[in-house]
Amino acid sequence: MEKRAFGNTGLEVTPLGFGGAPIGMLDTEESRTDIILNLLLDSGVNLIDTAASYYGSEDLIGKTIGHRRDEFILVSKCGGKFDEFDDPAWSPAVITKTIDRSLQRLKTDRLDIMLLHTCDLETLQKGDALAALVKARDAGKIRFPGYSGDNETVAYAATLEDVKVIQTSINITDQVNIDGLLPGARENNIGVMVKRPIANAAWKKLSDQQGMYKDYAKTYTERLKKMNLTPADLGFDGAPEIVWPEIALRFTISQPGVHVAIIGTTNPDNARANIAVAEKGPLSDEVVKKIRDAFKVASSDGSWVAQG
Repeated sequence: MEKRAFGNTGLEVTPLGFGGAPIGMLDTEESRTDIILNLLLDSGVNLIDTAASYYGSEDLIGKTIGHRRDEFILVSKCGGKFDEFDDPAWSPAVITKTIDRSLQRLKTDRLDIMLLHTCDLETLQKGDALAALVKARDAGKIRFPGYSGDNETVAYAATLEDVKVIQTSINITDQVNIDGLLPGARENNIGVMVKRPIANAAWKKLSDQQGMYKDYAKTYTERLKKMNLTPADLGFDGAPEIVWPEIALRFTISQPGVHVAIIGTTNPDNARANIAVAEKGPLSDEVVKKIRDAFKVASSDGSWVAQG
């Protein structure tokens, strides 16, 4: 699988990465997680993303691929309030304690990237939370600080000197950050990770969505319907449930300034399918334009913001 320069970090990332929310939040068996993560690493995927708030995700990653730590870029996220810590959300104390706990859970002595996990604009502007990440960087606990979020807050984050990596939402039904974030991120040479790159399977019926995906999928499902776009309109043949995932993932990795799209799954077959799609590379400029145009028409009233 190809690799892309990850902003100015000096790291190189594959266009496909793994998102660790489902394995933790859906209480995935350790044996299944072991199969998925080792399959991905064996196939060349080199970025694993998780977060302190994803329940058992950090523990599962540490147990199953901690022994392969030098083979992948490890990302986690922090900042929220946890019952086991008395410190308030976004305080330097809770960030420091969360980082130390993440290192233990992930069975490593350093995180390549630690992101502030969707704090609001006021908190980010205050600076204490980001300063705590910088302090952790200077202590050798993390290599690069960053921010995960959307809309005006992520655009502001891209202007901050200490922010080296950003995670944000971009997909066929969520395109606000393409214009609001990516130009600034490219100008400042920031590494960009994309969450929800396949729009939470917005082509499915909501009744077919499971667990944590139902709430996330509702907005995207409504948007795709309003965009009035089919795979055939884009020159793709086949059943929608087969073709749409390819279109969606390849659309996301087609965007200039996007370096890696992270997809979470608890199914090894889905992991194999995502690898095959990512290896096909970006869509043609013509297909990307059709998707962009459909979004612009459907969202012309300005009410569609990026989904956090």
